[in-house]
Amino acid sequence: MLSWLLLPAAWAQAPSLSALAPSLEEADGPAPPKRELRAFWIATVANIDWPNQRGEAPEHYRREYRRLLDAGQRAGLNAVFVQIRPVSDAFYKSDLEPWSKYLTGRQGKAPAEGDDPLPFLIAEAHRHGMEFHAWFNPYRATMDSVTRTLAPLHPLKRHPDWFIKYSNQYLYNPGLPDVRAHITRVIMDVVRRYDIDGVHFDDYFYPYPEVGQVFHDELAYQNQNPDKLGLADWRRQNVNVLIRDLNDSIRSAKRWVKFGISPFGVWMNKSADPLGSDTRAGQPSYSNLYADSRLWLKEGWIDYIAPQLYWSTKFRLVPYATLLEWWTRNHFDRHLYIGHGTYRMLESTRSDTTWRTGRELPRQIRLNRDYPGDVHGSIFFSAKSVATNPLHTTDSLRLDLYRAPALVPVMPWLDSLAPRPVRELVLNRTARVTTLTWTPDLVPAADGDLAAYYVLYRFERGQVMGPNDPRRILAVVRPTNLGQPGTFADTTAQAGLAYAYYLTAVDRLHNESIPVRVFTEGKLPVEVLAAAPPAVATKPPVAARPAPRPPVAATPRPQPHPAADAVKTKPKEKPRRRGFFARLFGLK
Repeated sequence: MLSWLLLPAAWAQAPSLSALAPSLEEADGPAPPKRELRAFWIATVANIDWPNQRGEAPEHYRREYRRLLDAGQRAGLNAVFVQIRPVSDAFYKSDLEPWSKYLTGRQGKAPAEGDDPLPFLIAEAHRHGMEFHAWFNPYRATMDSVTRTLAPLHPLKRHPDWFIKYSNQYLYNPGLPDVRAHITRVIMDVVRRYDIDGVHFDDYFYPYPEVGQVFHDELAYQNQNPDKLGLADWRRQNVNVLIRDLNDSIRSAKRWVKFGISPFGVWMNKSADPLGSDTRAGQPSYSNLYADSRLWLKEGWIDYIAPQLYWSTKFRLVPYATLLEWWTRNHFDRHLYIGHGTYRMLESTRSDTTWRTGRELPRQIRLNRDYPGDVHGSIFFSAKSVATNPLHTTDSLRLDLYRAPALVPVMPWLDSLAPRPVRELVLNRTARVTTLTWTPDLVPAADGDLAAYYVLYRFERGQVMGPNDPRRILAVVRPTNLGQPGTFADTTAQAGLAYAYYLTAVDRLHNESIPVRVFTEGKLPVEVLAAAPPAVATKPPVAARPAPRPPVAATPRPQPHPAADAVKTKPKEKPRRRGFFARLFGLK
């Protein structure tokens, strides 16, 4: 995205611009990142985060979910990762897998009142200004070996040959094509039927090795190995095929749905592979879980990686800073989000006690920001460790590191085109309140996208004008439906002061339009002002979406921004409107 810090000459014609000189130094220091993913995981397995109890009425689990999102919103988060398939079950209506017992108390039992929670979960996240990533555990089928309580719809009841018992659990056999097809079918059912923003996997692929336990996939290895690979390479290939094919399926169905994975934090130790990190982890994902996350990034099969760097900065075997630096060199221009082990602040164990101070999480986020072109944000495990404010670290986020809002980073390989700006922005200022209303442009951009939400900026005297500084964001407004007129009441504007307001339109992949600007002197008892975007010659928009792009797209050329618009000022008149650690989620 091109820089908007330079002020075009046309702006100088606005009467209030002499008071808003961009050459003055900002009084409150350098701006924090404007683009940064800030999120938490909401774990449903064993009711870690939500719902609080199994079998609750819909109004109860909805209220609890809102409280979690309220806490995340206060902390400055802009995305949520919700586990909707913990053990081959569903937190949504499905004809493929049964309702989750962690929701209703008994697997296969539907929620009261015929409720389908997922549309609510998505809509509420969007209402809180958050992306919604649907979190699937791909291979785990049960948390124990008791099968009599499984619902008739559970795949283990219908296809027992798909599963392997390992360490008192049942797991899908990744070596079977029918298993890969079923997992893909389950995920694509959600992608097609629900308005999710992303598909997310955690760190469970082949199981974490345990002493005395053997994963008996010998028959599949013998019958499903046409390339005659060694066992380790064959297992990695099985996972790679699922990731590659699922990415293709998502791109074909909805090009705006992201696909990302949160693997165990160490790919390989350098002592075993020269490409690995200078660490001494006991369960590297490449060799132990057969998860070649580095390859997925290199091939462009995933849009982001969120390695679980749950160790502290002073943990000698796997130091946070060492591992962080390794990932900054190995994400291959896909987004890198860091998974932080904030749950460790709630533990009382003797291992890695650095997490018992309130300084560790801020230290890690500052280290992330030392790599502004490589680290694109943070995800916290889990939601309770944000909502309960352990060691006052959530206060630290809210008051310092996340004191200004942030937009989710763009993914130009998915979409680099901004939506069209609003058709008109109207300001109505009285002594006590300034109300801004706008009319969206219902003509889609060339890629078929309409605006999904709007960002309103406000500038005072001496502040650099332009949508680069998140401290100037006054509000992020997301309408319930596309095409709705928007409004915002600014009750903090002081009488007698001049302000500039910028409004941008943003699509669901967070590309931001040129701003529509309006300037107010604040000297008259009542001001009514209107502004429209500049008239720019463009090709007729194409309403239909383009054909799906290949998994790895070429880097698009940057789109130049049109020249600044002239502002229409009409005082006192109505405007004339123009047309982790090994088994974290497994609880072991």
